[in-house]
Amino acid sequence: MRVQLRFRSAKLAATATATAVLLAGCGGSEEESGARGGPEKKTITVAGLPLADVAALHIAIDRGLFEKEGLNVRVQPVQQSVQALPALAHGQVDVIGGANFVTFLQAREKGTLATRVLAEGARNAPHMMDVLVPADSKIKGPRDLKGKKVAVNILNNIQSLTLNAVLGKAGAGLPEYRQVPFPQMGSVLERGQVDAVHAAEPFLTALKRELKARTVVDGNAAPTAGLPLSGYVTTDTFIDKYPKTAAAFQRAITAAQAVAAKDRGAVAKALPGYTKIKPAEAAAIGLPDYPATSSAAQLKRLISLMRTQKLLTKDLDPAAVLYQPAR
Repeated sequence: MRVQLRFRSAKLAATATATAVLLAGCGGSEEESGARGGPEKKTITVAGLPLADVAALHIAIDRGLFEKEGLNVRVQPVQQSVQALPALAHGQVDVIGGANFVTFLQAREKGTLATRVLAEGARNAPHMMDVLVPADSKIKGPRDLKGKKVAVNILNNIQSLTLNAVLGKAGAGLPEYRQVPFPQMGSVLERGQVDAVHAAEPFLTALKRELKARTVVDGNAAPTAGLPLSGYVTTDTFIDKYPKTAAAFQRAITAAQAVAAKDRGAVAKALPGYTKIKPAEAAAIGLPDYPATSSAAQLKRLISLMRTQKLLTKDLDPAAVLYQPAR
């Protein structure tokens, strides 16, 4: 019997359809002139992933932190941040929440989309992004993954980047990666189409519950411990056109990140509302670290690792990537 992970995002269509929905359904945000010093655009759309990474986004909405800044934030669910890239480029989506940094750093380097990080969302932490195998698998540890088929949400991205680094440090060989959206990982693992899955929370906990899958690699091992993974990304065009809006969003999400960093209960309360994970599981899953402030030094670690694995061809200045509002 096929396991169906019960998440809203599992009902989304394939990438092309999801992109079309974003382009068709997220447009038309009314631009309003706020009071003096207020945001130029009061209603903004955020493409949000169903991951623990974006808990602060929902905390900010629930606690009125955006409203306090004069913003009305609408969330458009999306399975993969790359699905929202066309919509972001066309201004139909203003921000991508849970955007994996690898994709957006590559887009900036290549000049395909001038992206900027409004705020970090999540950093690597113990058992929030692990490699799982079926309970009866012969795979016992990192060295057993050499040549095996491992599912990742997006190819040549944050998951393979971090897992390659962990396996390299352990002296283990590399697997063969297969692109499988998080909501479908349970099905392909159960059918034996892959040998293992590299899953992030809350999908990680759901796979353990539904399939009795077990962990063979903690994705937070050296040298990726505490590495920046994802955040809230927009474009230079949006910032140039709406600087007060960008600053207001940054203030609200930074305040929410501080809440998430200190109050696990607030994260546990938010998770069931947008991931459909059970409340009891939300209180126990492995969460990422939620940095209250973004760090150029930490982002430099990610850029250096990407350079090592040839996912970037040149160094990027992390200070230029991180948005700093004018004083």
